[in-house]
Parts: sequence; C-alpha cells; structure tokens
Amino acid sequence: MTIQNNHAESGLPPPAVSFGGGSNQVRVRAHNERLVLSLVRLHNSLSKADITRASGLSAQTVSVIMRSLENDGLLLRGAPVRGRVGQPSIPMRLNPDAVYSFGVKIGRRSADVVLMDFVGRIRQQVRQIYAYPRPTEIISIIMAGITALEAQMTPEELARVAGVGIAAPFELWNWAEEVGAPPGAMDEWRGFDLQAEVASRVRHAVYLQNDATSACGAELVFGVGPSYPDFVYFFIGSFIGGGIVLNSAVFSGRSGTAGALGPLPVRGKNGENRQLLDIASIFVLEKLLLERGIDPQPLWYSADEWVDFGEPLEIWIHDAGEALAQAVVASASVIDFGAAVIDGGFPPWVRKRIVDATIDAIAKLDLQGVITPEIIEGAVGSQARAIGGASLPIFARYLIDQNVLFKELT
Repeated sequence: MTIQNNHAESGLPPPAVSFGGGSNQVRVRAHNERLVLSLVRLHNSLSKADITRASGLSAQTVSVIMRSLENDGLLLRGAPVRGRVGQPSIPMRLNPDAVYSFGVKIGRRSADVVLMDFVGRIRQQVRQIYAYPRPTEIISIIMAGITALEAQMTPEELARVAGVGIAAPFELWNWAEEVGAPPGAMDEWRGFDLQAEVASRVRHAVYLQNDATSACGAELVFGVGPSYPDFVYFFIGSFIGGGIVLNSAVFSGRSGTAGALGPLPVRGKNGENRQLLDIASIFVLEKLLLERGIDPQPLWYSADEWVDFGEPLEIWIHDAGEALAQAVVASASVIDFGAAVIDGGFPPWVRKRIVDATIDAIAKLDLQGVITPEIIEGAVGSQARAIGGASLPIFARYLIDQNVLFKELT
C-alpha cells in the first residue's frame, strides 16, 4: 500500500495560526457558527459586512461568531480591501489546516482511503485493488489505510480529525457475477454492518453513505453545484450510478435510492432492452479488453493514469455515449434539469470523450417535447466518491447542508 502525498502539489501554506482551541476544534458547532462557515465556504471568502447581509444575523452577532471562529483557527484573515470611504473590509476564508477528515471509497474493484482538508483538497491517499470486495479484506484495507495516513500526521493534526466518512455501494452482493466473483463469495455482505465494524476499530466518528450519492454530493458542494441548482448526475465506476440535485440539495427519495440511474432501461445496439449499467459501466470495458487478450488491470491501478486502449476504448465510449444520451433524455422528460453532469473513475481526457459522444448521440434522438439539459463534465473528478465520503464528518460537525443554506439566503 503506497501513500500518495498531495500536500506539496496543492501549494498550500503551512498553518498560519496557533490552534489554541485544543479539543474545541472537533466539537459540533452551533447553528449560527455553521451558517457563517458555510457562507464563507460557498463564496471562498467574505467580510463581516458580507456575512451580515447574507445571513440576516445582526452585525454584533456576526462579529462575536467570527472572532470565536478565528480564535479557534477555523477562519483566516485575508488582506484588507480598501473602499472609497470608511474602514477597509477584511475578507475571511476557511483555514484548510483547521479540520481534517478521512474519506473511504469502497468499489467493486478497488478501495481508496484519503485524508481531506477543510476546503475539500485531498492531502494524502492510498489505494488497494482486488478481484472483488469481501468484508474482512475491506476492513483490513480501511484500517491499514487510516493507520498509514495517521502515521504521516502530527499530534496537532490528529486532534483536528472530524471523523471517517465511508462511501460504499448498497447491496454489494449484487452483480457478483459481473465482477467475476465465485458463486456465493460476496454473500458475506448480507447483514454485514460496515459502519459499525469500522466504528468499533477507530477512535473517530464514522459515517456511511451510498457511493454514487456521495459523489453527487461532492459535485454539488465542490463542483458545479453553485452554477446549477438542479442537475442529474452520472458517475461511471465499475458500475454506473448517479444522483439527483433539486433546489441545490441532493434528493435521495423515500428509500434513499432516488437517482441510482444504473437500472434505467435503455436500448442496446440491436434494439434490445438493457439496463444502463450493462452498457455504460467500466466492467463492460474490462470485458472488451479481456476478449481481445488485453490486460485490464491498468483500469484499476490509478483512475487518472489510464492508457489509450485503442479500439476497445473507442467502442465502449461510443456505446456508453449512446446509452447515456437515452438516460439524459429520459431524465429530462421527468424533470427539467439545468444540466446533466457526467464524471467517473477515469482521466479527464476519457471523461471529455464520453461527454462529446453523449452530446453527439443526443442530437440523433427524437427530442420533441423535451428540453434537453446542458451536458457537461463533472468538476470533481475520479475521487468524487472519496471526497463525498470525507465531507460527511465535516458537514456533520461544522457546516450546514446546501438546502438549509439556500433557505437561509432567501
């Protein structure tokens, strides 16, 4: 297991304040404090006057809150901005070093454990690939990953860890045949409480969410969310999944599976009825490579370092674009989304080709009565699921969700 350290690449400065708050760093903040932090996060930086106008809180209340958040090291002062009259305004921004969170992505071919900072940047990460996931192996991978990352942290940094957020597919025992698992090998997942098992082994709070929902939440918070209050989201992993954002909030539905999208019926090459996941999933590309005697393992080593597999990749991108086009039109016929966002566990150049193929395919469909959304690339990238998972503890302790935030602003 290799640790990839992203701190130097991010260009982040060393901590700029003394963290005198101690254990106060990881306490659950009061609502108004969370509102202020959320507003600053949404706008990157805000002055006291800006926050007073946006929040509806009194200037005195905002002053007290901002002083407390600055003393606790959660906010950093920017350079004063001088206007024409009066005192210069001082923009405040989130301190990236104030809070950390572990994010875990459990996939059907690989697992990632990441350390994320307060502004959503991955500082360090480890990855482990496998033939198929089994509970005991996954627990070992998570514990080894967290232990390895913690070993790279100072005691002060460890004191600022908000928790562990796990993004994992629901019903992992399904589609065992598609990933090549022996019959019954993944039945161990039935009744296995992943959240409880991890929580019993770590000192941090543990949160669990569906992997595609986590990726959608990451796109809402750290990606295109501020520009599109309503969008349908597709994340192409081993199996394609997705999510729905309405009024700047992830809509999970009555059972928590709204926007799963993988089972959406589409037409195959020969006009036969298929599920979207049977065409636009990476395991389909894996099969195409195996059929041609090409080693598919590079698909899982690093999502950002694929090679161009030539014809099999071209076929898969074309077919995935055709299926995604149908899925986008079907979604738009129900809700007039502003955008359809496509992302996945692959490099940006593959994502662009899939988006282009989808746009081309949509142009060939009967669009009468349908207002097609803008088809765009996701902005978060291949680690969206892990970032979404890592966001769970931070939102639970420090921020308010987008839906509440936008209600506050109206």
